[in-house]
Amino acid sequence: MPPALAPAANPSGAGSKEIHVSARAAQASRPPAGALIDITPGFILSAAVAGAAYLAAPYVAHAVPIPAMVLALVIGMALNPIASQPVMRPGMAFCVRTVLRWAVALLGLRVALSDIAALGVATGAMIVVSMIVTLLSGFFFAQISGRQPGFGALVGAATAVCGASATLATSTVVPDYPGKEADVAFVVVAVNGLATLTMVIYPPVCILLGFDARTTGVMLGGTIHDVAQVVGAGYAVSETVGNTAVIVKLFRVFLLLPVVLGIGWYFTRTGVKHGEARVPVPVFALVFLALCLLNSAMALLPSPASVFVPVKAVLIEASTWGLLIAIAALGLGTSIKTIIRLGWRHVATAFAATVVIFVVVTSGLLLAKPA
Repeated sequence: MPPALAPAANPSGAGSKEIHVSARAAQASRPPAGALIDITPGFILSAAVAGAAYLAAPYVAHAVPIPAMVLALVIGMALNPIASQPVMRPGMAFCVRTVLRWAVALLGLRVALSDIAALGVATGAMIVVSMIVTLLSGFFFAQISGRQPGFGALVGAATAVCGASATLATSTVVPDYPGKEADVAFVVVAVNGLATLTMVIYPPVCILLGFDARTTGVMLGGTIHDVAQVVGAGYAVSETVGNTAVIVKLFRVFLLLPVVLGIGWYFTRTGVKHGEARVPVPVFALVFLALCLLNSAMALLPSPASVFVPVKAVLIEASTWGLLIAIAALGLGTSIKTIIRLGWRHVATAFAATVVIFVVVTSGLLLAKPA
């Protein structure tokens, strides 16, 4: 993924990295007008896939609750033979590198420090511990199943933080390795499938465990991968449960920054080059933090907030579309055959990490439950 993950005709092929490096070098040497022409075909195709997914999502939701982001990935993968043409590669690489980074940075506008403070120290500490354990479990299960450490980082971050968005953000600091593109696509699909499954299963589990509304909200927000499924599960129970679940989930989203920085620092410490530099401080992560602080400050200033709110709405929409276009480009660069060849070890790793975060959060809530 960006910049290591550039869509290529053969995602798992040994020559994809060399092709990507050569393409980037050639693109860098071209004047701006020439570079713009180069990226146009792939960008238009990626945007078209994103648009198709956006339009189809409401209709698909009547049968299966699949979000537009996953639809964009699936549609893109179906069009991989078209996208494998060399003319498409520069634009797709631009989408999964530049567009993605700015889209992830704009996620900071969705989080406010006041929402996080409302959780309380004990709940916040438990969520942090569960995320750390889950992230480490991703590395552990990847190692014992013979998968790459990068795959473990992707699974751990997706499960611990916020599903597809965390997968895409983490891919920016995971080093190149054969099959990375397919791994990123697999994790996006897997965590969405698991999140949808847990959205249905977890609310009845909370009832069986005797959790009250607040505890149920913490459990749902602390264990389900994607924001959409957290919203669906929480508000299906009650408004109180839904509000609590969303706040807990936003706290996990806020921790996307330290998680990405920590993973980048880990790979840098091991001496592996990732991204465009050896420093584990992506600019997009700093922008994410700055926007989070700005969002928090604007809530305290009524006058500027009246101007900020509509601007924020536009930027959040831009972030949503940026993520949609980036994941469409990722799908376009990923072969379905490559995904199928991944095997049961990938599935087992993703499932095991989901079990870990469920066990840690639920155990913490049961221990804190009054006798």
